Amino acid sequence: MGRTMIEKMLGSHGGGDCGPGDIIWLEVDNRTARDFAGANVVANLEQYGGEKPIEDPGKTFFTFDCNVPANTIPYANNQHRIRMFARKHGLRVYDVDYGIGSHVLIEEKLAGPGSTTVGTDSHLNIMGAVGAFGQGMGDLDIAFTFKTGTTWFEVPPSVRIDLTGTPSSDEVEAKDLALLLLGRFRGHELLGRSVEIYGDWVERASLEDCITVASQATEMGAIIALFPPNASVLGHFGMSREEAVYADPDASYQATYEVGISELEPLVACPPGPTNVRPVSGFTEPVPVDSVFLGSCTNGTLQDMELAARLLEGRKVHPGVMLRVVPATRKVWGEMLRRGLLDIIFEAGGILSNPGCGGCAAGQIGMTGRGEVQISTSNRNFTGKQGDGDTYLAGVGTAVASAVLGRLASVHDLQAKGGRR
Repeated sequence: MGRTMIEKMLGSHGGGDCGPGDIIWLEVDNRTARDFAGANVVANLEQYGGEKPIEDPGKTFFTFDCNVPANTIPYANNQHRIRMFARKHGLRVYDVDYGIGSHVLIEEKLAGPGSTTVGTDSHLNIMGAVGAFGQGMGDLDIAFTFKTGTTWFEVPPSVRIDLTGTPSSDEVEAKDLALLLLGRFRGHELLGRSVEIYGDWVERASLEDCITVASQATEMGAIIALFPPNASVLGHFGMSREEAVYADPDASYQATYEVGISELEPLVACPPGPTNVRPVSGFTEPVPVDSVFLGSCTNGTLQDMELAARLLEGRKVHPGVMLRVVPATRKVWGEMLRRGLLDIIFEAGGILSNPGCGGCAAGQIGMTGRGEVQISTSNRNFTGKQGDGDTYLAGVGTAVASAVLGRLASVHDLQAKGGRR
């Protein structure tokens, strides 16, 4: 019987002929820790790691993205403790100027199709966007991986999602597809599963589109959402199809789901959770908006920023609305500078910050206050996650339209009203 994508990837990294439920020792290509929990990894290695706490310095990295630069004394102390440990053991630190660690690993082509990555980031399963394995783990597990280059892992069952049709509206973004899946699978059908996603949309998707959907796998309850590498992904890594990992034609899945997307329209996830999904057009009463956040590992790519600038050009953010914009990485920020996107966002009234997690991480570019309504392109809107206010998750177009019109709105609404020019 054939094997699924995750069975092949885990099998080629120490698992052999593994199947669902098997416990394997996984050989890890990229061992990472971020500024959140990274200091705990260091503490564990200093206490238990012995004279050689790092198995392979060339495969071991620290990434700072949660609180960059540190704006609290504890974060500053933790980050510098990590730097000192890294210098001592010859480890690479992608410091406070680099941006979101998972995006940096893809940009730097460290986490390519078929590779394995673990770290202290709960959204490292974003590697599924490039047909790779990624997983967030606790600080003690990551310390063990730094020390040995391996970790134990239970092979999950695989399910398949077939997307049928293609969106008929130009307003629809990858984030709307991610929200559709969150609403569709809110009954925990994907819990603990490896999800493979197929369809015409997948074949045509950009790398950035795949990143957006894969980044929401955690909120779907899935172990990972895997995209079979398409031309865009293979082109980024300079790989051929023969070098990537794909499921066998006769692979066995625990379940197969069909999800139609031809009628897909802009969606939002309403408080108090990411699965509380509704169409933007379905609100009968206006929802006044106080702030908007553009960024995060879900929607901080150059493609996202280009869309934001295109919609903001010649328009102004509504009076009293804060538009906060955080590119995912330094490379994205640099391209925005060179292409004039920063100017457009600034002139529209946006507040721009250095690359990082931004509104997803406490303290970075501001939290919401009690009673404040925020539209956010991030991946979580649980109570308290981005402050004491109410957060609606949305795509870039919906977020920008809402910032300009001062209420929850779609790009269609923005174009109909013309916005403030």
